Amino acid sequence: MRGARLPDDCAAYRRLGPFTTATLPPGLLRAHALKPGCCGLATIAAGHIGIVWEDAPDRSIRLGAGDNIVIAPERRHHIAVDGEFTLEIGLNRQSESAVVESAAAKA
Repeated sequence: MRGARLPDDCAAYRRLGPFTTATLPPGLLRAHALKPGCCGLATIAAGHIGIVWEDAPDRSIRLGAGDNIVIAPERRHHIAVDGEFTLEIGLNRQSESAVVESAAAKA
């Protein structure tokens, strides 16, 4: 998934990592989700990982060096590890209007 793009209304606010097999926080291996209004951009610098969507566990995505993936707000997922890797995660806030629209669509 090279070149995945964040929505235009996102602004970076935090960077996590780089993480390796030895430094990956255990919570990323368990089901979790980003908070409302927060999009993630996971970038694989080396090796491979899997992203498993909890709402579609049979459709995991394997990512390799140079790949990235956008993690949508509130979508439960976890990372699957099958070897050495280097991973960085950028956290991005959506505009207030996008968050309000998303909440209204769910109501």
